[in-house]
Amino acid sequence: MSTSSTNYHPWIGALQVELDALEAALLRGDAPAVALASAAMQKVLQQAPPTIALGEPGSEQQQALLTAAERFARLRQAVLRANAQSQRAVTSLLPQHGQQPTYGRQVGAASVGGAGRGFLSA
Repeated sequence: MSTSSTNYHPWIGALQVELDALEAALLRGDAPAVALASAAMQKVLQQAPPTIALGEPGSEQQQALLTAAERFARLRQAVLRANAQSQRAVTSLLPQHGQQPTYGRQVGAASVGGAGRGFLSA
């Protein structure tokens, strides 16, 4: 679902590429690839420019950013659901290993700050 328009801000293009990678990893059910794509997504989010001129309401740039934000939210929920299922399976099969979640916020963990805070800390 990537877009090839050159009218978008370069950061929006980078965001779309990482969303594509995350979506592909989720569809394959490849947990290591999801973790890598999540880390790459967090890095892109942390590199967000302070402001992006969106132009007129309804402009292509604004639509691209809104579409990316909606897609990000859906993929984030998919990752969190998959993680919850995985954690339940691990806890069920290996109760001693179910203590530390792979994704999400951990109690006492230092905050990474920035736009990606709390997204997917792998």
